Amino acid sequence: MPYITIIVHMDRELNPFKPGSGLRPPVLEGRGEQVEAFDLLVARSKRRIYDRGLILSGLRGVGKTTLLSSLADHADRHGWLTIEIEARPNADGAAAMRRKLGQQLDLGLRRYSRKHRVQRAFDPILEIVRGFSLAVGLGPATVNVSSGQPAASGDIDLDVEELVEAIAEELKPRGSAFGLFIDEMQDLDGDLLAALLAVQHRASQREWPFFVIGAGLPNLPATLADCRSYAERQFLYSTIGPLGRDAAADALRQPVRKHGGDFTDDALTLLVTASGGYPYFLQEFGKAIWNLAPETPFQLEDAELAVEVGREHLDEGFFPSRWDRATDRERRYLTAIADTGEETPRSGKVAALMGVTVSGVSDVRDSAIRKGLVWAPEHGRIAFTVPGMADFIRRRPAS
Repeated sequence: MPYITIIVHMDRELNPFKPGSGLRPPVLEGRGEQVEAFDLLVARSKRRIYDRGLILSGLRGVGKTTLLSSLADHADRHGWLTIEIEARPNADGAAAMRRKLGQQLDLGLRRYSRKHRVQRAFDPILEIVRGFSLAVGLGPATVNVSSGQPAASGDIDLDVEELVEAIAEELKPRGSAFGLFIDEMQDLDGDLLAALLAVQHRASQREWPFFVIGAGLPNLPATLADCRSYAERQFLYSTIGPLGRDAAADALRQPVRKHGGDFTDDALTLLVTASGGYPYFLQEFGKAIWNLAPETPFQLEDAELAVEVGREHLDEGFFPSRWDRATDRERRYLTAIADTGEETPRSGKVAALMGVTVSGVSDVRDSAIRKGLVWAPEHGRIAFTVPGMADFIRRRPAS
């Protein structure tokens, strides 16, 4: 029987691929280990058996934000109180972060109390949250410390603990739990981070149903350990890397097949290889081939054009959003890293390319790390936090 090829024309309005920070992909592939670990944590919490929190770390573009959001949705469906926040890497961001935490606590508790019809029981908790918001969000000078209201002393360690204890005592008899989901966790200000780690530790000791679920750059585990040494033992740590070839292929193929389309083997192989398995790049290339190809099955020449167009989009948005945040001196440092041609060059080699000593460039190295542009995979080495950044820098015209 002859092989029959069915040609399908794809409607741009139905394009399922959505490159963007935190946007949910059409299918979540290759993260079964993390999803299963969190499913177990939720299931055990219903039986009032409380495990450790969860920390996801990895380069940008690997889908940490999406995975974190998916875990929060799962917890919400199983009756948890879920609060989602994103940290910011500067002093203004720290103040905004604390205000945001208070706001999200208020909104989350209101939503939870309506959903589970426990408004009356949660009214006192909401009053505590309002006092907490004033204390940690606007500064202790705005709070009447002598009032004796819980979580409103202006001492962030004490206030966070009293707040979590009050919420946990209300949730525990219901078989529920409080999950605080923090994206870009390495950017939390030191005082708030230390307070959250301390209360997570205290929650484990006192069997409170409270869990910090965090996501951040590869240096996040070290940041937590430096802040509180016991952080190494109070979380389940999971490194999120690029997808394997099969998972990356499925991330492209499954959404297309749901709409009656497909790829030739050569086209799919090219897109998977060009993406390096990074979910953000897969979404960019998937969107491009859907919009560009005249029909399916998508052919090799369609994939070649999609990679070209996808990279143009990355060079216009994804990479410049990091490059533009760097100072001129930081850009020279980033360029020197790219010029080594190595993924994790030694700091000495980078400094030599800049014509300075390691100590002479240590300040710019530290500032680039604080901005999340680079990280130190081990002592004496440096690497980009963004996959493909070196290639982007080398593609840029010389200034």
